[in-house]
Amino acid sequence: MVPVSYYFALSAILFTLGALGVLIRRNAIIVFMSIELMLNAANLLFVAFARTYGALNGQIYVFFVIAVAAAEVAVGLALIVAIFRSRQTVNLDEISSMKG
Repeated sequence: MVPVSYYFALSAILFTLGALGVLIRRNAIIVFMSIELMLNAANLLFVAFARTYGALNGQIYVFFVIAVAAAEVAVGLALIVAIFRSRQTVNLDEISSMKG
């Protein structure tokens, strides 16, 4: 059986990569992928702790996080497509000044 510390280390690495992607990248699609990476890092810890302690609460939380992530992707990609149609770019620096 794999120790929880390995799962914790992998989750920390994935979360850090996701946070760096959100902070450094300026492409909206890359930012959404980084947010998904951070959510999956949290899901990994939920499942690891649920398996270690024999409780199903962590796995139930994972289902809710996956549902929220799916809704976030649907709304986020719809916004990205709408912004791309009007501005012809998905660069966050160029669309940050949204003036009507």
